[in-house]
Amino acid sequence: MKKVFLLITIALFILAGCGQEDKAKESEKAPEKSKEEVTLKVASLIPPMTEILDLVKPKLAEEGINLEMVVLGDNVQPNSALAAKEVDANFFQHVPYMEEFNRSNDAELVPVTAIYFANYGVYAKEYSAMDELPEGAVIAIANDVSNIDRSLALLAQHEVITLKEKTGPYYTKADITNNPKNYKFEEVDLLMLARMYDDADAVVMTPAYAAPLGLTPKADALLTEGIDNDFAISLVARKDNVDSEPIQKLAEAMTSPEVREFLEKNYDETAIPAF
Repeated sequence: MKKVFLLITIALFILAGCGQEDKAKESEKAPEKSKEEVTLKVASLIPPMTEILDLVKPKLAEEGINLEMVVLGDNVQPNSALAAKEVDANFFQHVPYMEEFNRSNDAELVPVTAIYFANYGVYAKEYSAMDELPEGAVIAIANDVSNIDRSLALLAQHEVITLKEKTGPYYTKADITNNPKNYKFEEVDLLMLARMYDDADAVVMTPAYAAPLGLTPKADALLTEGIDNDFAISLVARKDNVDSEPIQKLAEAMTSPEVREFLEKNYDETAIPAF
C-alpha cells in the first residue's frame, strides 16, 4: 500500500508540473494573441501618393497597424484634419507648404520623412519652347505663398526672370527685378492649374496635375525643376505623435526598397525617390 501511495503521489506531482509548464507556455503566448491592432489614419489626395499608401498597407498589417487612408478633395483639408487630430498623418505636401500652414494656423505639424520629388515643370499647349512664348504671355501659377515661391524660383533658375535676394521665407511677385518679356502671372488654386492649360499661355505645375492631361516633365515640359530643392513630397505628422511607433513604422515602410522600385518603375522622372 505504501508503494502504491508513493507511486500515486509521484504521478500527481509530475502531472502538476506538466500543468504548470503548459500554463507557462500559454502565458508566454498570451501577449502575442492579445496584441491589439492599431488604426492609423492618413489623409492624402491623388496618385502616386494614394498608391504608395496602398502599397505599404499589407506590410503595416503584419506589424499590427491598420492603415486607413482618408482621401480628401482639396489641398487645405489634409492639414486642417491633421491639426484637429481627425487623422494621424498626411501625405500630400512639401515642407515649405506645411510651414506656411503652421504659421497661418498656429499649428505644430512636423515632417516625418521625405518620400519623392514631384518634378515641377512649365507646360504650354501652343508652344514647344519657353522662348516661343510671346511678349506679355500669361503664366498660371499656384496661389499659395510656398508654391508662388517655387514657381518663381523655377523661372529664375532658367533665367526667364530675375529675382532679388530673398529676405523673407518666400519669393513673391514683388521680388521680380527683371521680366524681359513682361510675362503676367495669374495665381489660381493649386487644384485648378490643370484647367488653366487651355486658357493660359503656360502653366507651372507638378506632374500629378500634368499627368491627367497626358503630360510628363521629360516629354512635354518646357522647363523642369529637378531635385536640387526643398520641395520633396513628405509624410507629415504632429509634434505630439511624430515619434510614436505606428508613425515611425509607416515612415519605414514608405521608404522601403519596394516603394523605390514602384516609383522608378511606374513614375520614372515624375516622382523621383527622395530617400
